[in-house]
Amino acid sequence: MADGCGKKSGQNPDLIIVGAGSAGFSAAITAAEAGANVLLTGWGTIGGTCVNVGCVPSKFLIRAGQALYEARHAKRFAGIEGSAGLQDWAALRENKQCLVEDLRRKKYSDLLKDYPSITYREGRVRLVEGGVDIEGERVCAEKILITTGTRPHIPDLPGLVQTPYLDSTDALALDKLPKSLLVLGGGFIGCEMAQIFSRLGVEVTLVARSRLLPQAEPEIAEALRDYFQQEHIAVEQGLALDHVEKTADGIALTISRNGKQERLEAARLLLATGRQANSDDMGLEEMGVNMRDDGTIIVDVHMRTSHPAIYAAGDVTGRDQFVYMAAYGAKLAARNALAVGEAPQVYDNHIMPFVVFTDPQMAGVGLSEAQARAQGYEVKTSIAPLDVVPRALAALDMRGLIKLVADAKTDRLLGGQILAPEGADSIQTLAMALKYGMATQELSDMIFPYLTTVEGMKLAAQGFGKDVAKLSCCAG
Repeated sequence: MADGCGKKSGQNPDLIIVGAGSAGFSAAITAAEAGANVLLTGWGTIGGTCVNVGCVPSKFLIRAGQALYEARHAKRFAGIEGSAGLQDWAALRENKQCLVEDLRRKKYSDLLKDYPSITYREGRVRLVEGGVDIEGERVCAEKILITTGTRPHIPDLPGLVQTPYLDSTDALALDKLPKSLLVLGGGFIGCEMAQIFSRLGVEVTLVARSRLLPQAEPEIAEALRDYFQQEHIAVEQGLALDHVEKTADGIALTISRNGKQERLEAARLLLATGRQANSDDMGLEEMGVNMRDDGTIIVDVHMRTSHPAIYAAGDVTGRDQFVYMAAYGAKLAARNALAVGEAPQVYDNHIMPFVVFTDPQMAGVGLSEAQARAQGYEVKTSIAPLDVVPRALAALDMRGLIKLVADAKTDRLLGGQILAPEGADSIQTLAMALKYGMATQELSDMIFPYLTTVEGMKLAAQGFGKDVAKLSCCAG
């Protein structure tokens, strides 16, 4: 980076990382292991979104809700009667917070002592030529990495400014559960939040302008909607948003559907309408760093921005907003910024598994049927409902299906998705199959352990050539 912040001294770091969440820590540890001196800066709670207000607390509450669900549905087994209810929300919330604080300490703040070449500082950062300004102090560095993440996106909805609302962070920290909740947004966050609060006893309406999980196969999205409705989650989709307003009893959302207006009411409104990049007021524009209209930072395949000395990684780039992809991209960015290795490393996301932690869980990897057709493939598909999977039959829980997509000409697998109560842990098998270019016949011929959910992958692969409902256990 050009020298514009004073004479360089031995105290100046090799790399400044702006943002101390999962991506920032991944980059800092990578750089430290490469022998670099690192200045890691953070603003707000150390650890970022995932551990504090995202993945960890939400998955904790998802598990709590699942415990309630399983107890209430124990009677599907003859001779068993079960019931469960939320007795103390404050105690459950405190339990969640203790977990968050424990992981924040063990996986973030306490790690710093193990890496003496990482210096951590809190404070707002502004980029300047040659380095950064942190709380009025200028620090020089040859390379800078931006890993500032995102915050909840607030949509431009008429009436919202005058209407009280919750975002996902607020919802996970509520002092008291509302009687009813309207969740706006049918993506990953909206679906997970809707089911969490419904199972905790809140009357939930989930509103999606198109449909649930637009990235999911239509068969899977439709099935998940049916399961939500069976749990008494009202799902409203295929509509336009008109306006929202405060009422004497809470809020009201006016929607338009098929040319007619409808009014949806609830005690509270939860916005789950995506994420907004934390890129404002950092001096990025002044440094010539190109951004999209939504504030996400544009990077190349090496994670470098339009400024040759500034890199960016994680959610702030708008690319693959999953914590593991943020950590992966940040690791590459640190290595490339410090010229570790013989050649720059390239960000590769063509085999990226993803999971939605609803129940049943939804997971996928590779191309969907629509994506494969759009790319010009002659496509063949196989769908295996969970009622052909022995694991589901033994559990008396046949909610879900598996869909595989393949090239009809070569038989090579292109992608697949699963919806199953234990589906998330199965998707990596398909990711490995895609990574090594397996054909459907090869997956079908593999040995899978009996009475596992992942055996459904084998059954779905067999489904390309035969009716698996007519096979005996473990046949084929």
